[in-house]
Amino acid sequence: MAVLSWIRCVFGPHLQRIHRSPEQPLTEGRAARRGWNYQPRTLERHSDSILGWASALWSLSYYSSPLLLCYLYRKGYICSSKLVPVSQYLGTVLVCLLGVACLRGYERWKNADYLHFIAILEEAKKSLTPENKKKLRCYDFDFSHWPLDFSWAEVSNPKLSKAGVSLLKAEPRIRGAADGVLHSVRTLPCHIISFLVTYSFGRRMLYPGSVGLLQKAMRPMLQQGQAKLIEEFDGQRNKLSACDGNEIDTMFVDRRRVGGQNGQTLVICCEGNAGFYEVGCMNTPLEGEQSCGSWPSPVVGGGVPFPQNEANAMDVVIQFAIHKLGFQLNDIIIYAWSIGGFTATWAVMSYPEIKSVVLDASFDDLLPLALKVMPDSWRPLVQHTVRQYMNLNNADQLLKLEEPVMFPQSDLTYLVRFRGPQDVMSNRGNNLLLKLLQFRYPKIMTEEGIRVVRQWLGATNQLEEASVYTGYEVDDDWCVSVLQSYQADREVPFPWSVGEDMTLEGRRQLALFLARKYMQNFETTHCTPLPASQFHLPWRL
Repeated sequence: MAVLSWIRCVFGPHLQRIHRSPEQPLTEGRAARRGWNYQPRTLERHSDSILGWASALWSLSYYSSPLLLCYLYRKGYICSSKLVPVSQYLGTVLVCLLGVACLRGYERWKNADYLHFIAILEEAKKSLTPENKKKLRCYDFDFSHWPLDFSWAEVSNPKLSKAGVSLLKAEPRIRGAADGVLHSVRTLPCHIISFLVTYSFGRRMLYPGSVGLLQKAMRPMLQQGQAKLIEEFDGQRNKLSACDGNEIDTMFVDRRRVGGQNGQTLVICCEGNAGFYEVGCMNTPLEGEQSCGSWPSPVVGGGVPFPQNEANAMDVVIQFAIHKLGFQLNDIIIYAWSIGGFTATWAVMSYPEIKSVVLDASFDDLLPLALKVMPDSWRPLVQHTVRQYMNLNNADQLLKLEEPVMFPQSDLTYLVRFRGPQDVMSNRGNNLLLKLLQFRYPKIMTEEGIRVVRQWLGATNQLEEASVYTGYEVDDDWCVSVLQSYQADREVPFPWSVGEDMTLEGRRQLALFLARKYMQNFETTHCTPLPASQFHLPWRL
């Protein structure tokens, strides 16, 4: 029995923190539930450091292996006379590392905290009862060892999981048979390069949160954020399995018992670039009274996601909220920041019953952003790579929605701009708003309607915005009555024909009124979290 326990300690996960039980009464406030960081003994700490450096060197060697192999081949080291001694050295190193791992396991075995934790973990893996799950949530450890809480296959047909959930695809060009063959041959090099670019550095540039070095650099901050969510907000961590097999780390804060009517609403957060729920946009709705949940990109185990994997992850998060947490679709709000707008618009497009969506500092399409940062000579390659592998077409998905939409957007956002900091209209979030308004209200958003909205969007501060708005003498009450009258008479889905027989002045007023209702500007930077005071539910007619 002791040997088996020691073996579990050798191959067990890293233990970072021990949380106090959520059942502990709050007699001294939230601080009474604060846990403490796990304190490894000296030998365990040093052996863990050695194994960590070995893992980092292996990762570096893995990613640089093509260049390393080419160098060794040119130097003549890839031959039997050279490889045999190298393999012997590598074997010696592996034996030494195994010895270090055994020493680390021995030190863990002598640590009462770790021994108690590993016993709870093994019991939870055998039987994940509510009681065992409650005990396990008192520990923060490597997520790869966390037992599975929910699988997509529990509520969906596993036969449909191979291709993943449905995504909007770019429309293919219509070509003749002979022309299509010649075109395929001519563009074959472009296809090969696109594939190599995407699978090497392309995805990591798009989703930097998947880079292991960044995760390690942010680990102290992430551990602190997770401790706050669990110990102060009673957050519950869960592992979900998506239809593609990726494991999704989620955090949910359920306030239905303490938040009153607001607690019945669940805000699901879609994090931005290099976003993690521990330090991401989840903190904004947390300051309110709604229940909320969040998830990072599906990168557990070192994987790098595609947009398809992101949509698959979003799907299982929604399924978990419905079937395990017991929320209704019409009680769910999707809140996204930056690149998270892709999964947010996909979710509301795929689940029309969802209440509404809030898109914070997002963009309309990835392709214009990619073209602007790459050389002009790479244009065909960039177009093919984005459309084929990383088609984040937020605007196309947004136009499929009937739900209310809100665009809280920083006046000083810089990530989604193209030119200098004074060029407000280069913000791609403005394009997202304009495309939505043009689709939903085409008779209002004529050439003149677009012009006045662009004038309003071009204001550099809220005082200028108000000046533009009052300059056109917009009557809010009149605009609401016109839209309500149209809705009551027809009750048709978008696009609406309201404004068809209206004067130019009336269309201007409606255009500015709608722009102001859909978009909410405030003065801050792109990377600053949305203040809780600026988090509002979308406008409903």
